[in-house]
Amino acid sequence: MTTLATKKVTLTNLLKDLKRVTVAFSGGIDSTLVLKMALNTLGAENVTAVVANSELFTDEEFEKAVSLAQELGATVQTTTLDYLSDTHIEHNTADSWYYAKKMFYDRLTALAAENGSATVLDGMIKNDEQDYRPGLKARTEAGARSLLQEADFYKVDVRALAQELGLTNWNKVASCSVSSRFPYGTTLTHANVKQVMAAEKYLRSLGFPTVRVRYHDDIARIELPEARIGDFLVFNDRVNRQLQSLGFRYVTLDLGGFRSGHMNDTLTKQQLATFATQN
Repeated sequence: MTTLATKKVTLTNLLKDLKRVTVAFSGGIDSTLVLKMALNTLGAENVTAVVANSELFTDEEFEKAVSLAQELGATVQTTTLDYLSDTHIEHNTADSWYYAKKMFYDRLTALAAENGSATVLDGMIKNDEQDYRPGLKARTEAGARSLLQEADFYKVDVRALAQELGLTNWNKVASCSVSSRFPYGTTLTHANVKQVMAAEKYLRSLGFPTVRVRYHDDIARIELPEARIGDFLVFNDRVNRQLQSLGFRYVTLDLGGFRSGHMNDTLTKQQLATFATQN
């Protein structure tokens, strides 16, 4: 079994082969580890952290990412992406993740060229190969690299090394595009995206950092870790009132608990296989 120390050496050596890099930085633990290791290995003068804002991520996450990158000592460049301008993303098609990531990597590649950087790095890890990830195809097409995957890092490795390096967000709850809350084929609008964001923000304020509000037209389906479902029941009435005030008619709790990528259950084997063979 490859030890964490060995994986760290592999990651360091991969970085040493690069001269100047642009890191796609979201503020999550995976991209934070990539940025920290790049800064340690190449020096701040050779590393640019690009933080993208869009209608599918909260302004709070964007602002936290910018602040964290600055705290780490990176040169920070911000950019804004209009995801809903792409019809595949707007209509949340089964391959919308590919088009979203294509837009993302195309922008990063262009910014990297402007900065004199030959390499775009992202925070993809080995676990990302185990789910439906059409974005991997877009990454490969753009020539970006996922050094954590190349160095055989799984989430447990990322958290362990991040803690070793003293990164304050080593146990940060994972977040992703709010489009993942909508069934495939649902048209995304600024209104229903904001509706879901507001509902999740409210639930986090009650002490539930890991939460998803899945959108089913007038129904909000709340997913929480199974261990927290009992804690949640005392908030039933107030949650029901609050989410109804946001525009949902019915508010439900999924007794199956939280599961990342839950909406992918509706994809056919053919759809899943299409991108699995192209990554």
